[in-house]
Amino acid sequence: MGIIDFTHTSVTYPGGLVALKDVTLSIEEGEFVVIVGLSGAGKSTMLRAVNGLVPVSGSVVVDGREVVGASSSELRTIRSDVGMIFQTFNLVNRSLVLNNALMGRLSKVPRWRSFLGLWPSEDKEIALESLERVNIVEKAYVRASDLSGGQQQRVGIARALAQEPKIILADEPVASLDPVTSHMVMRDLQRINQDLGITTLINLHFLDLARQYGRRLIGLNDGRVVFDGDIADVDDEVFRGIYGRAITPDDLVDKT
Repeated sequence: MGIIDFTHTSVTYPGGLVALKDVTLSIEEGEFVVIVGLSGAGKSTMLRAVNGLVPVSGSVVVDGREVVGASSSELRTIRSDVGMIFQTFNLVNRSLVLNNALMGRLSKVPRWRSFLGLWPSEDKEIALESLERVNIVEKAYVRASDLSGGQQQRVGIARALAQEPKIILADEPVASLDPVTSHMVMRDLQRINQDLGITTLINLHFLDLARQYGRRLIGLNDGRVVFDGDIADVDDEVFRGIYGRAITPDDLVDKT
């Protein structure tokens, strides 16, 4: 078994939309996996199935614990080991960068402490170390709203790191960033995976980023896995098979 195991996993949303169809695959501990596919292919749904955020049939096992049918307390335990990074950053803009990073410690401290802002010193140290790992610790006492998009995404990564997760799920983390910043964020995620051994799954639209930074590529089309293999074996023909059409400049972050 891997750290994440999908077995005949399907997701059907209310209204009958089938977003994930009979997926069976295993993610090993420490892997760096890039998931690609057109919008609506099931990429985000696949990540959300790991956290039990969507209605799943079949099986999803995370670090030996079954997500499907898990109780609320069991889901909280599973989610405490899974850090999420979002396309839209999901920061509290009026709050300090340090406070945003500390949100990653919410499952580790009593609720009253976080509500009153009375964070233990060791949790503050973990949050600061996380900000330092993505080279933004100098902004710790700046409001999140004063940061650029790339800086805000680095805070989002630091928040996930402060959680001390076993798994990081990044849902289109560079979709709203310029090309230079996109590469910076991908290098951060790649380095964190290499240095800390955190299993990392990243949804990407941009195929050149997938090729440059991925190790293992999973391709989704209409909710089904149509490719799963080493990035070294991926060429334009494989991408065309995943996307069902020719590759266009819009599929690349570096369009020149």
